[in-house]
Amino acid sequence: MLVFDLEPLECRVLGCLLEKQLSTPDIYPLSLNSLMNACNQSSNRDPVLSVGEGEVQAAVDTLIQRGLAEHWPGRVVKIAHTAKPTWNLSVQEAALLAELLLRGPQTSGELRTNTRRMYPFPDLAEVEGCLAVLMEAEPPLVARLPRAPGAREARVAQLLAGPVETGATPEAAPARTSRMEELEAEVSALRTELAKLRQAFEVFRDQF
Repeated sequence: MLVFDLEPLECRVLGCLLEKQLSTPDIYPLSLNSLMNACNQSSNRDPVLSVGEGEVQAAVDTLIQRGLAEHWPGRVVKIAHTAKPTWNLSVQEAALLAELLLRGPQTSGELRTNTRRMYPFPDLAEVEGCLAVLMEAEPPLVARLPRAPGAREARVAQLLAGPVETGATPEAAPARTSRMEELEAEVSALRTELAKLRQAFEVFRDQF
């Protein structure tokens, strides 16, 4: 059975491509500079990185070799992922996978909140249904981790970086208040939406 072994930066690049296709389709595919900025973005990322174009280009080259990305020729060469057709992902499944690639293991409730900029899940039932599809893929793309001591819910992790150790993983870290995490994620999502609205207003105003 195929086993994934993407490096952390390759996961970040793939997650950014999935995210930007869904959240900002008007600027997708991404130039190398835009992709670097997406990788270094301080919001909706864990951990926050500071990588250069050379590092991002190397990760893109590896993803292309693996059949997970491609170049779009033009005046400026742009980069697109091929994960959706490769794994036959729906928009919902792509949003969940992107979020797990960008911020690591999360509960279903956190995923529902944090994917809002890409796809607004109406309820947890749809989140769970899509996660089940990703878990049952061949090979599996995500897995549910054992519930950590003190945690109310188990978290889900992506498997593109290889099997997740269930011992000393982030799941074993001291549990934070789940509701507080959800509220923080919701505030972050609202800030992103406000920034997009402001940008759209500026473009509209410049037309007059």
